[in-house]
Amino acid sequence: MRAIAVNSVNSVQNDSVDYTPQLKLLMQPAGLVSFKGLSQLAGVSNKQIRKLRQGHIGQMQVATVQKLAETLQVSFVELVSTFSEISVTLAPSSQSPNPSDIADLQQEYDRLQRQLNQQKEILGQEFQQSSLQVLESLLLQLPTAAYAAQQNPQLSAVKLLPLLRPIDTLLQQWEIEAIAQVGAEIPYDPQQHQLMEGVAATGDRVRVRYVGYRQGDRLLYRAKVSLAV
Repeated sequence: MRAIAVNSVNSVQNDSVDYTPQLKLLMQPAGLVSFKGLSQLAGVSNKQIRKLRQGHIGQMQVATVQKLAETLQVSFVELVSTFSEISVTLAPSSQSPNPSDIADLQQEYDRLQRQLNQQKEILGQEFQQSSLQVLESLLLQLPTAAYAAQQNPQLSAVKLLPLLRPIDTLLQQWEIEAIAQVGAEIPYDPQQHQLMEGVAATGDRVRVRYVGYRQGDRLLYRAKVSLAV
């Protein structure tokens, strides 16, 4: 049996990776003009095509990858190398894996997938732990403050504001910034503001009712606004 080596250069896959240009280039020599046509000709689902474009080839069955390789008229090795950071090495005797090779590759893919899932779980736990550390004072003190407010309706809400500082700290660490401030009167921008009622044209004065948020260039939530009186 030929020697096979499958190595993960970076086991944690990046959801922002887009291999669509590479796929389109491979489709041209095969005379394919649409992803639907590729799906039908290869006999695989559109979901598998999306996985390939998103760099999730490590989550696909080896048999599915082989079908796509044959349809695109490239070797199994070339397809895997093009659409992932997983390097596959086969002896030069042949570029098409035989059934025993496929079984070995499937086992290695399964191992890498288990490793990926474990890493995701570990990263999730670390994320939760770091977030809890930042929010510790809020989690410990807010219930007591809420109880005190219920027992004493005269208690000023201003005294509760320091408890919200951990949230501001967490947003700063994540580089999330607010869009305007509650109560501010600003020019209406439909790209960043959501009008709660009425009609407004771009540039009209509106009052912020609920803040919005953005992270860098990415809009998370539009600020909710109403017409300024």
